Amino acid sequence: MKYSKELLKKLYRTMVRSRLCEESLVGPILDGEVRCPCHLYTGEEAIAAGIGAALGNNDYFFSSHRSHGHYLAKGGKLPELIAEIYGKATGCSRGRGGSMHVAYPQKGMMGSAPIVAGTISLALGAALASSIRKNKRVTVSFFGDGAAGEGVLYESLNFAALKRLPIIFACENNFYSTHMPIRECRVSDRIFEIGRPLGIESCRIDGNDVLQVYDAAKKAVQKCRKGDGPVFLEFLTYRLRGHVGPDDNIQGTHTDIRPEEEIEKWRKNDPIKKFERFLINNKIMKKGDLEKIKTEEEKEVQKAYVFARKSSYPKKGELAKYVFKE
Repeated sequence: MKYSKELLKKLYRTMVRSRLCEESLVGPILDGEVRCPCHLYTGEEAIAAGIGAALGNNDYFFSSHRSHGHYLAKGGKLPELIAEIYGKATGCSRGRGGSMHVAYPQKGMMGSAPIVAGTISLALGAALASSIRKNKRVTVSFFGDGAAGEGVLYESLNFAALKRLPIIFACENNFYSTHMPIRECRVSDRIFEIGRPLGIESCRIDGNDVLQVYDAAKKAVQKCRKGDGPVFLEFLTYRLRGHVGPDDNIQGTHTDIRPEEEIEKWRKNDPIKKFERFLINNKIMKKGDLEKIKTEEEKEVQKAYVFARKSSYPKKGELAKYVFKE
């Protein structure tokens, strides 16, 4: 498949923005400036970037607790994301949601939730609405490998297959359900195969190769738009930070039990570094071009923190605002 330079540049910029955003949170988290739990997307950026580039503004994202990358890839604004993490009223969820409840419906980022598999049924409902309205919108439901142990996923897969709904089930398999290795909670680690008995087109993709992700997502989107959905995609990836926070260092206790050699192995498979090698080796972009994008995105991250820190917290008297429709 041929790719335009504009697309390749967009994919790289999206991944870099996500990485810089996540890494910028490490200091504030450790210093106690950021108080809400943050599940960092570092190492998994290619999935959100690749799928996001294959979708239109009117399509939907439903996310999980590790949601920052999805939010940014779907067009969510960086200042509002940082403000939300700081609990400020200017945040994308008005300071009510924090890191795990981000949304930007203007661009189709419909929301995230920390409950494992909690948004899968919501995504299913959105896909059903699109099918009834015949508006050609495609919904992507993001969830981790841990959600493959929840009944709602299987119920949703069955209903989506029965109604041929325009939904992509996107499993981000980073091999750990919190701290439990996948081998200890599944008989088979081939998660994508759970869709096949229901007649759902299912496949496994290298989630650290943004072009493979984009190709698979584009085909899945086309299939769903034609009314031939759903599609189940399992992306193999790895989080380079802890389950929650920079390295799961909570009150001085290090709880990340992953082998150091395993983490180092995956560092060599970093999706951004892998894509940089592709761009340089194929003479699409020079090292200086990549550095320029990084510098531009670093400035945007710095501006986002200025915005967040200057913003006010929600007023105490408005605690119940947005709970009910006014």
